[in-house]
Amino acid sequence: MGTSKHFFAVDLGATSGRTILGSLSEGKLELEELTRFDNRLIEAGGHYYWDLLALYWEVIRGLRLVHDRHLTVQSIGIDTWGCDFVCVASDGQILSNPLAYRDPHTAHTMDTYFNKVLSRRAVYDKTGIQFMNFNSLFQLYQMRLDGNVALREAALVLFIPDALSYLLTGQAICEYTVASTSQLLNPLTGDLDTDLLRSVGLSRDQLGPITTPGTAIGTLTPEVQRLTGLGAVPVIAVAGHDTASAVAAVPARDERFAYLSSGTWSLMGIESPHAIINEGSFDKNFTNEGGIEGTTRFLKNICGMWIYERCRQEWPEAKGMGHTELQREAMGQEAFRSLINPDDPLFANPESMVGAIRAYCERTGQPVPEGHAACCRCIFDSLALRYRQVFTWLKQLADFDIRVLHVIGGGSKNEYLDQFTANSCGVTVLAGPQEGTAIGNVMLQAKAAGEVADVWEMRRIIAGSIDLRRFEPQDTATWDAAYERYLRIVGA
Repeated sequence: MGTSKHFFAVDLGATSGRTILGSLSEGKLELEELTRFDNRLIEAGGHYYWDLLALYWEVIRGLRLVHDRHLTVQSIGIDTWGCDFVCVASDGQILSNPLAYRDPHTAHTMDTYFNKVLSRRAVYDKTGIQFMNFNSLFQLYQMRLDGNVALREAALVLFIPDALSYLLTGQAICEYTVASTSQLLNPLTGDLDTDLLRSVGLSRDQLGPITTPGTAIGTLTPEVQRLTGLGAVPVIAVAGHDTASAVAAVPARDERFAYLSSGTWSLMGIESPHAIINEGSFDKNFTNEGGIEGTTRFLKNICGMWIYERCRQEWPEAKGMGHTELQREAMGQEAFRSLINPDDPLFANPESMVGAIRAYCERTGQPVPEGHAACCRCIFDSLALRYRQVFTWLKQLADFDIRVLHVIGGGSKNEYLDQFTANSCGVTVLAGPQEGTAIGNVMLQAKAAGEVADVWEMRRIIAGSIDLRRFEPQDTATWDAAYERYLRIVGA
């Protein structure tokens, strides 16, 4: 590849964001974190919002740092969470900060939509998307019912990564992978479904053209060039949904793998050449989201490290303790003493996550965890057992034999949970890369620049640039017994 090529990645999660410099040289990839910042939910007027312009300004700040260091970047790429969106006026101005997917206004919207508009099965057959009350379809429908002024006046509706790219370039697009999470896109046609759009009062021209990962959107506007000191740097539509970027970074040798993207959410799935929409996928509420190079990410959302991170904020005795020390204490607690279903609605966004765990254990007749170590052990045991439940369904629905489970994302560095996952699922676990989303973002920019040919070359480079940790199943009989107990508890 010759001299080093630099790429600027923006990776925004539901709690924090980062700007990252990715460098490719002679078949090796290196990442450097330039900036890190909080992404806080803002409660105002009875709703929860994201501060879009604050996120935009953090992107500008990172680009200024590139200029100050006299670096040349080939391009810029942005990935974020899915489902949320921004309303843009006819004069190009942002009408309102976007509502956050954890806002409770859609708590009962799905039932209303299914009763008054389309049936649950009809929606699934069109989209293949799992039913979650914060999917864009239901957010938009509820906003229409509420008479939301921003939506009423919107000339454009842009998903979060597309809105940030719009602020940088002035060009409006609808990136395929993030659009696929909305429950508005039909994976069989590859475009937004006009019937579903009409049901929420939108027309197709109010959303940008479908754009596949690796496509150039435009270059920085003169205003952004002035603010950053940079020139007309191209902005690339990477896999705009963070999980799609992360899956692109799975260092797999062949197609026979499953992945677990472990972060605030845990997402377990496979990479399929086609959407899987059938009775089994509908019954188990699996989702078909867009991947790169025409693939489908067939997966299921699991409430991941969200529960742990929220509890950490409430454990006064754990303040000042690092993850390693805290988790080591948890491993000294009795295994499987108390178990929860991480996907119970009780844990969606409670005022007190510790209180929610206590309430769940009381409701199911289990010992209530006392102290941070016991609570932490309960969370990790329960996550691993939930992973087994979903992995069991996934093996039944996949049309190939799954040989290995790749754990990627921030949660992959939790070696206790990695080992628990191998034990519970009975499969070899390969952990890494931790920075899967940022790596996928950078490598898709590299592909757009002609530095790599396809996803398999991307994966070979990634595998050669990181250290993978291997975990084999242990204590099978113990975990089998725990799983049977877990099924009884969550069934109750």
